[in-house]
Amino acid sequence: MYLLDTNHCSLILLDNQAVIQNIEQVGETNIATSIITAGELIYMAENSTNKDQNLILINQFIEDIRVYYIDQETAKFYGQIKAALIKEFGPQQKTKRKTTKITELGFDENDLWIAAIARRYNFTLVTSDSDFNRIKTVISLTLENWRA
Repeated sequence: MYLLDTNHCSLILLDNQAVIQNIEQVGETNIATSIITAGELIYMAENSTNKDQNLILINQFIEDIRVYYIDQETAKFYGQIKAALIKEFGPQQKTKRKTTKITELGFDENDLWIAAIARRYNFTLVTSDSDFNRIKTVISLTLENWRA
């Protein structure tokens, strides 16, 4: 199963043929996204020039794709990933780690949630966001980039 990150969902909405061909190759039933990505897409539409039109397009997209939500097991993975990243990339002193924000280390909270969903279900994460390569240094995560 493949979990599409926000950048690849955006490419589908822009009719990117490389991404669409990959979806056709693996089969639409093997494609999903996260509720985090759905929120990011809605945020993008809300701030776009063609807000109403883009919201219709995105809401239809979200209705047509399998969406995975955050549950208790996902929250456990999120906590493990965040702790591992702070341990790996944060200050060496434990007392300073407690006050370190993940964004100070160059990570986006939403990316951690997306990685947690991918890890929880053992999905391949399809993304062109290089931050996931850094996340991959602390957890087992399979990544693919379908962007041409």
